Amino acid sequence: MTFSESHKYTEQTTEKVKSNYAQIITEIGEDVSREGLLKTPERASKAIQYLTKGYQEDPEQILKSALFKEDYSNMVLVKNIELYSLCEHHILPFYGKAHIAYIPNGYVVGLSKLPRVVDVFARRLQVQERLTQEILECIQNTLKPLGVAVVIEAAHMCMMMRGVQKQNSLTTTSAFTGEFEKVQTRSEFLSLIGSELK
Repeated sequence: MTFSESHKYTEQTTEKVKSNYAQIITEIGEDVSREGLLKTPERASKAIQYLTKGYQEDPEQILKSALFKEDYSNMVLVKNIELYSLCEHHILPFYGKAHIAYIPNGYVVGLSKLPRVVDVFARRLQVQERLTQEILECIQNTLKPLGVAVVIEAAHMCMMMRGVQKQNSLTTTSAFTGEFEKVQTRSEFLSLIGSELK
């Protein structure tokens, strides 16, 4: 079973959202009975449920499921974590990369759990600023490390497809706690995420 197949759709929600999509398609002037659109409302219903499945997941439990006692106390960095989310203002995608670092304080977490946490928060209606802060607070509250750093770089379709229509703009947000509030530690983190390590 792939990760995408693990999401469970409820029949009641699927039918309600499907009906709403059928109405929207009709209201914008399309023929919902046209061959190419016959299954679109159901597909769209399942797609939006999957894209917002983070509401049904607990990111702190994901981290707690893979906590290990360890004396290691240097920076742990996972960079270039792909993320895909939906802007809550227009329900259009934004996508990019997250870079996460923490300094352990007696515990480390399985490395795959950090991308999972990103995915849980990203699979909700979001703004990039809040997404950055939620990831940071989840890691800080669960691991209680000496510090956490999160940087997200993303492109927003609401700026690219509509509005100002700027195709090459990226938005960068950052949040830091503990040791990463010190200039030297933060500078090391920013240098590492900007480098291509071989």
